[in-house]
Amino acid sequence: MANSRKSAPAPRAPPWRNSTFAAPRTVSHPALLDRGGDDAFRETLYLMVLALGHLADCREAFGRAMGLTGSQFAVMIGTAYRQQTDGVSIRAIADYVQLAPPHVTTEVGRLIRKGLLVKRINPRDRRGVLVRLSRRGEEAIREVAPLVREINDILFESVSRKDFAALSAFLRKFARNGERAVDEIRRRGRSRPD
Repeated sequence: MANSRKSAPAPRAPPWRNSTFAAPRTVSHPALLDRGGDDAFRETLYLMVLALGHLADCREAFGRAMGLTGSQFAVMIGTAYRQQTDGVSIRAIADYVQLAPPHVTTEVGRLIRKGLLVKRINPRDRRGVLVRLSRRGEEAIREVAPLVREINDILFESVSRKDFAALSAFLRKFARNGERAVDEIRRRGRSRPD
């Protein structure tokens, strides 16, 4: 009589291996390598993500303090700093606060409906509009300014003028390079076969 019981499957090997994986470098620029490795570069990237996340959280908090989103806060503060006497164009706000013009147009519409901004036809270019803070918008900016100042003072504590100038120069280069990098990612995405 044959044994009808199935034999137990052979034990599987563990999914890990007892060997060291040498991770490939993620950057090749010599200025960013330390003794041929990119560990310090990677740590700096992680710090940048952390720091920029904190900055975004602060902008959202400033918006919440005004009953707005972070993007709406950016449009409000951008308008406050760029409106001068006649008002400011949507494009100028977008360039100043580094948001896409269609997004700024949408947020401006929402802020007008909230009574915080006003707009009028641009007398120099009748196809465009100029935006200004309303009286209510001016008051909202005055009310949030102490919070913004206090938080910015904490964020940039112990940062020297020289540190800040170096950061600003770095971010300008990094933003330009970022645009090129995103363009390359998009190009590669389009050239990939489906």
